[in-house]
Amino acid sequence: LDHVTLEYFLHLLYVNCACNMGLLKFKGSKSFRLRLLLSTLSGKSIRIDDIRLNDTSPGLRDFEASFLRLMEKLTNGCVVEINETGTSLKYKPGVIVGGPGLFHDCGLSRSVGWFLEPLITLALFGKKPLSITLKGITNDHLDPSIDVIRTVTLPLLKRLGVEDNGLELKVFRRGARPMGGGEVMLKVPIMKQLPPVNLVDEGMVKRIRGVAYSMKVSPQSTNRMVDGARGLLNDYLADVYVFTDASSGASSGNSPGFGVTLVAETTSGCLLSAEACAKHDHARSARGASSAAFEESSMDAEHAGGGDGVLIVPEDVGSVASASLLQEIKRGGVVDGAHQGLLLLLAALGPQELAQVRLGPLTPHAVRTLRHVKDFLQVQFDLEPEEDSRTIFGTCVGAGLKNLARKTD
Repeated sequence: LDHVTLEYFLHLLYVNCACNMGLLKFKGSKSFRLRLLLSTLSGKSIRIDDIRLNDTSPGLRDFEASFLRLMEKLTNGCVVEINETGTSLKYKPGVIVGGPGLFHDCGLSRSVGWFLEPLITLALFGKKPLSITLKGITNDHLDPSIDVIRTVTLPLLKRLGVEDNGLELKVFRRGARPMGGGEVMLKVPIMKQLPPVNLVDEGMVKRIRGVAYSMKVSPQSTNRMVDGARGLLNDYLADVYVFTDASSGASSGNSPGFGVTLVAETTSGCLLSAEACAKHDHARSARGASSAAFEESSMDAEHAGGGDGVLIVPEDVGSVASASLLQEIKRGGVVDGAHQGLLLLLAALGPQELAQVRLGPLTPHAVRTLRHVKDFLQVQFDLEPEEDSRTIFGTCVGAGLKNLARKTD
């Protein structure tokens, strides 16, 4: 057995032993948000041990503690127990409440997008529609930006049947690393039950849209990023338009920065995204967490905007984003790599009917999502690679999760 297979079998053995004791147990810091999210949705208590046990700075990071505080704000009755070193966590889920007028400071270690990803799914099963203001970093190279969530994630949910009325993300201020200063407001309606997922038609790319943004730098940077992006994309497609958003004053946050987000729309209505932003030496150190910080992001290397290198020339930012988008289109599938985990999760949470999805090569985050929905929801996907389209056709029968707090219409 190779190392990955052996690790998975040990994981199954550990989880099965924990199930016999009425408590799901996990090890390590990977999939921290996903475990808490599925624990809350399924109502199953969990225990996570050996959190960065061998790291130079063991235990939970500040952004993970911040996410626990956010879960406490959204639920009623949850219990969190952490040992003295922070390497062991026990979480007993409460009732999802939601509600209006909530506020949370996301800090400066991870961006707002890191908190929004699980928050959107959780809020759908709340007792009241959610309205929450989040403050922190809105655009960086590590997590999905607010532009991707606003132009791709929310439209994906609407396409899957989430009510259009009440699902909204407003951007009041942008914030770049290292000082942030951004502010957004998320509104999520509640649902009785998610509809079955049936997304198998990729379609052909018909147009590309995007937004080039800048904060506390020359507005000319946005035009230079547009030129860099169009210089590569116009060789393949004529219908390319990138909007510009040059923020200044109070709406530009506390740090200078710039970047571009690109979205390709296909003839079947699928949206594929890629993005890149300026990265300096301080941006790498500002991850603050550890070498394990990147593993907790749902974004793969292409979405991270060019890996770990320094990226400060606007034209290079635009060309890197374009190359990443072309790579996503080449991968295939009805969603990009950053949204594979979300799509699989929504399919698993749906009614006890057949759900069908078509994906490109699975990202590590998507693989971990498949394992965890099996642990928590007992939902197993049947994956069949298709050589002709070089995609993966996945089917499952949903867990039939219902929001008992919402009355039937």
